[in-house]
Amino acid sequence: VRIELRLFALYRERAGAALVSVELPDDSTVGDLTAAVRADYPRLAPPEVRIVVAVNAEYADDDQTLQAGDEVCLIPPVSGGRG
Repeated sequence: VRIELRLFALYRERAGAALVSVELPDDSTVGDLTAAVRADYPRLAPPEVRIVVAVNAEYADDDQTLQAGDEVCLIPPVSGGRG
């Protein structure tokens, strides 16, 4: 299955694109996707940082199965607070 990923902020900068495609076997999960993205874009996020994924505008667990046509976004870590 081919998954089109939307990347935002830091992830977009590190990947050099706002939209990337990842080819995965059928019945792949969000966890499979993040592993493939880390392999293709090793600078995207350090191994200790969990990549947050939204599928069809809902936060997704690693075991969620992906389908062709899903809208998938990688959401970078957000820092905030008062300085």
